[in-house]
Amino acid sequence: MISRNNITLESYKEIAPKGTIDLAYGLAESLKGKSMLHINSTRRGGGVAEILHRLIPMLSDLGIPTHWEVMEGTPLFYQTTKSFHNALQGQNPVITKEMYEEYIKINRSNAEKVSFDSDLVIIHDPQPAGMVYKKAKTAKWLWRCHIDISHPHRKVWNFLREYIYKYNGAIFSLPSFAQKINIPQFLMYPSIDPLSEKNRELSNEDISRITKRYNIPDDKPIILQVSRFDRFKDPLGVIEAYKLVKRYNDCYLVLAGGEAADDPEGEQILQEVRQAASQDKDIFILSLPAEANLEINALQRAATVILQKSTKEGFGLTVAEAMWKGKPVIGGEVGGIKLQVHNHHTGFLVNTPEGAALRIRYLLTHRDKLAEMGQKAHKFVLENFLITRHVREYLTLMLAILRGTEERIELV
Repeated sequence: MISRNNITLESYKEIAPKGTIDLAYGLAESLKGKSMLHINSTRRGGGVAEILHRLIPMLSDLGIPTHWEVMEGTPLFYQTTKSFHNALQGQNPVITKEMYEEYIKINRSNAEKVSFDSDLVIIHDPQPAGMVYKKAKTAKWLWRCHIDISHPHRKVWNFLREYIYKYNGAIFSLPSFAQKINIPQFLMYPSIDPLSEKNRELSNEDISRITKRYNIPDDKPIILQVSRFDRFKDPLGVIEAYKLVKRYNDCYLVLAGGEAADDPEGEQILQEVRQAASQDKDIFILSLPAEANLEINALQRAATVILQKSTKEGFGLTVAEAMWKGKPVIGGEVGGIKLQVHNHHTGFLVNTPEGAALRIRYLLTHRDKLAEMGQKAHKFVLENFLITRHVREYLTLMLAILRGTEERIELV
């Protein structure tokens, strides 16, 4: 037995599709003696950090020594990379020469502190992409892009592309995110861990205890969105949709989220959300710490209808989390949400507050349909978005890249 936080790898055999764990062991056997390094910009907050917290111990348990480094930056660096993030998702922010210079300087200073002697180095997202200048000719490096760069701001993308070309490959979450670049591209979906605090089964007593802690009553349906307070998550649009629903269906709205260490805009947007909700006692705004996994689990299980009304989205792990708990999701028709929400089957895709309100009202008044769609949603996550599949794909990719494949492959 391989143990990790009182959970054995064998435990996933009871949950994952048949053969998944055995295949992971077989792939790991072929990689004996190889090691992996992941680098990103924050250890707390956001889907990337959450995945790495679960993924890295599992890879190490399989006999692949896997390490995780987190870069450090200045306020100007994080302002720059937030602007890069927005630009890559289609906005046109002001980025000065000083900001580009800060990006280069911080990446170089961080690269000097890290040992890159692993067989495979995986750099996550734009923030540490510039560290590739430290890459040895014999090393294998991959750039893992988690965000939607299907229509990037050209100046920013052209700047980053000069770094990306130095990698041995790039990993994207959707085919539509891929770019015309001269290195191999790989497709890999993110994942959730069904045995984590955020996704494990909870008793009704545990759920009730947590909702009472936040003074959320249970006498009316609960509409919930869990996400960082970010403009691309459209929390103000969620409030607008709720107000439209409230004219006909009495309910509560809960907006629950936290901050990421590399996102300097979060506090400002949280204040805007609080202002928009200030006149309605049935709206609950919860600013949760990054470790509030059990609380999010309970809120998702207590909710009647769950939204992820993003206007841009790399993938949206909160969608898979909600679906795992048997809840259909009303999501923005963007990015990775479209992979998870099959319209009218595992949830509904919407583009406006009015569309979201219409679908909320439908689910509130058709509880049999809500339950049926929830069952389909759970099964879809089971078959496609569990961390056991993610581990298998990382091992497969590691084998492919270390053996020198030049082909574009899909790990789905």
